[in-house]
Amino acid sequence: MPTYEYQCHACGHQFERFQGINDAPVASCPECQGNVRRLLSGGGGVIVKGGASAHASQCGREQPCCGRTKRCESPSCHH
Repeated sequence: MPTYEYQCHACGHQFERFQGINDAPVASCPECQGNVRRLLSGGGGVIVKGGASAHASQCGREQPCCGRTKRCESPSCHH
């Protein structure tokens, strides 16, 4: 589940909530019940160990076109 950051308009309190993508945004501050807004965040990164970069060097690409570490059956994937 993604983590969303919020800030209260009334008291300035900042907080985070784990929410599903389809969940409604938080509407009130847990400290003062004031209106809140969701902040833009840098997002999360994904770390891939080993496979993808090793395979990419075998097929001559910086990154595999489909993100897999093994050959796939897709006609558009040429590795």
